[in-house]
Amino acid sequence: MRLLAGLLLFVAACTSAADPVPMSPTTAPTATLLSGPVPYLALGDSYTIGQGVASAADRWPNQMATLARAQGLDVRPPDIIAKTGWTTTNLLDALATSGNTRTDYGLVSLLIGVNDQYEGQSIDVFRSEFKRLLGRATVFAGGRAERVLVLSIPDWGQSPFASGMNRPLIAQQIDQFNAVALEECQRVGIVFVNITPFTRSAGADPTQFVDDGLHYTGISMTPWAQRALGAVKQMR
Repeated sequence: MRLLAGLLLFVAACTSAADPVPMSPTTAPTATLLSGPVPYLALGDSYTIGQGVASAADRWPNQMATLARAQGLDVRPPDIIAKTGWTTTNLLDALATSGNTRTDYGLVSLLIGVNDQYEGQSIDVFRSEFKRLLGRATVFAGGRAERVLVLSIPDWGQSPFASGMNRPLIAQQIDQFNAVALEECQRVGIVFVNITPFTRSAGADPTQFVDDGLHYTGISMTPWAQRALGAVKQMR
C-alpha cells in the first residue's frame, strides 16, 4: 500500500484452522524436522523486509531462521524477494523478472495482501493472483507444497498510524482477505500461519511500532517468527 509515499506499505496445517503452539528457542528438535542445510526463500512486502527495523536480523524471516538454528534445524538465512508497497500483482511481476530460477529451496514463506486490501483490490482478483503466487512458491520449493508456509495478513488498522480511520472496516476486510488465503492454502496442502491476533494486540502499545507508527519492530515480530517455526518443525 502506498501510504506516505510508499510506506506500508490465520499456525495451522491447511487441514486444520487451529493455531499451533508457539515453540520456544530451547525446544528440542523432533524426528519430523527438515534435514539441513535448508535453503530458505521469503516472499512478500514491507512486513517481510521489516520496514523501518534497525537491522536485517530483526526481520521476522531472519528471526525464524536464527531460532531454527538455535534448535538444531539448519535453516539458512533467507533469500528475500519483497518490497514495501508490493501487491500480489507487484510480487508476481517481480518474480517474473527476478532471474531466480532455483527449485531447490527447502522452505518458502509468503506474506502478501495488505496492499491489495488497502488499495481496494477485489477479492476475486486477489484470489486469482494469490493462487498464482502459491504455485510459484511451490515451484521454488521443488514442487513440494508441504514446504511452503503462508503467514496471514497483519491488521495495520490497529496501528497508531491508522488513528482516526475506520478500524472496524479495515479489520473486516483483512479477515476477508485472510479467509481467501486460508481457503486457497487448504486446497493445495500449504501451511497457513495465523499471526493477525498478534498485530491486533500490539495496536494498543506504540512501542511495538517503528517510527512511522505503522510497521512493526523486531521485538513485535518475534512471536510471528516463533509461530512460523512451530509450523516448520512439523514439516517433513
